[in-house]
Amino acid sequence: MIYNIILHTSRFVFRLLSLFNSKIKLGVIGRQETFNRLNKSININDKTIWFHCASLGEYEQGFPLFVELKKKYPNHKLVLSFFSPSGYEVKKANSIADVVVYLPIDTKDNCKKFLDKIKPEIVVFIKSEIWPNYLNEIKKRNIKSILVCAIYNSSQMKYGLLKKAVLKFDYIFTQDEKSKDLFKSIGHNNVFNSGDTRFDRVSLSKTLNEDVDYIKEFLSEKDCLIAGSTWGKDHEILTSYINHSKSNLKFIIAPHEINKEEINNLKSFINKKTILFSGLNNENIKTASVIIVDNIGTLSKLYKYASLAYIGGGFNGEGKLHNTLEAAVFSLPIIIGKYYSRFPEAVNMIKSGGMFSVNNAESLKNKIDELIGDKEKLQKTGALNSSFINSKIGATQCILANLK
Repeated sequence: MIYNIILHTSRFVFRLLSLFNSKIKLGVIGRQETFNRLNKSININDKTIWFHCASLGEYEQGFPLFVELKKKYPNHKLVLSFFSPSGYEVKKANSIADVVVYLPIDTKDNCKKFLDKIKPEIVVFIKSEIWPNYLNEIKKRNIKSILVCAIYNSSQMKYGLLKKAVLKFDYIFTQDEKSKDLFKSIGHNNVFNSGDTRFDRVSLSKTLNEDVDYIKEFLSEKDCLIAGSTWGKDHEILTSYINHSKSNLKFIIAPHEINKEEINNLKSFINKKTILFSGLNNENIKTASVIIVDNIGTLSKLYKYASLAYIGGGFNGEGKLHNTLEAAVFSLPIIIGKYYSRFPEAVNMIKSGGMFSVNNAESLKNKIDELIGDKEKLQKTGALNSSFINSKIGATQCILANLK
């Protein structure tokens, strides 16, 4: 009851906030178009599979499973929904799905209307997307429902609403044994520790081997540090190193937030020739030392050109570190900030010796210089990361093997 009151109130709150926040505005406007998009793409006799992701990261995480289910059910249309603009705006015209929409707010009326329209035979939710009213309605209709890449702790299951909701899933596939045991302890019987499909995703991305224009010319056979998904605190220590570095090392920085003002601000703090990715051409690429990536979707294609990587978010507090696997699969040594304990993959790669945590600009400088100055160590530490990735591949096949 309280949950439903909050949902109805949130619609008005979002509309108000949309007047001041461009991201929220995208979501509000986009949700108004959800059923129009469905009406244009889904016919009454279509068979469908519905995938739901919070944002772009969860889409990438679920992608290997999407591909395999598409192969298994070639005559089904794939409906992909997002909660966040960061996923929808990037994938609305470029995804594996037949139609991409914003998920309508989790009210009872919206749930019935949405399910009446798409009539899915299978529903797949990724990681932490738990919507009680949708799950109640899915269960009532006897639609097969699957939660994949789930990772939870006991404190989260203290909330009765969440606990009741997860029990509605027919199958739950977890990233680790602790989460599996947790779901079993609250009474779910079809729980499997499949591992994390992100390892399958980055392995798949590597096989695509997509080239990016101008990058080989930019590098000119020199070593390159690529800094991915960076924030302001990352920029402070990175620009300090760049500005004082006397080596021939090249740099590519891909900020997490693509904001014109912030990108120009970052550029102004760098005293070496710096160009934006959107402005690359045959002339300026020859003399540039730094590229700032000012778009979304290119970062994962750039790691293959680098000698080592810095991944951002590790100075923003616990739980903020960004995707380290995209760099690890290309056998790159990885440097991160000091907060990483909530990321098992980071903990494991640090233990194995392929990843390094730094506390400040000085420790960053020392670690970069140490790695760049020793080619053999550079290669060996990077190889530890790709070996770690290879040891974790297989979650997608585990999920498929256990679905009945």
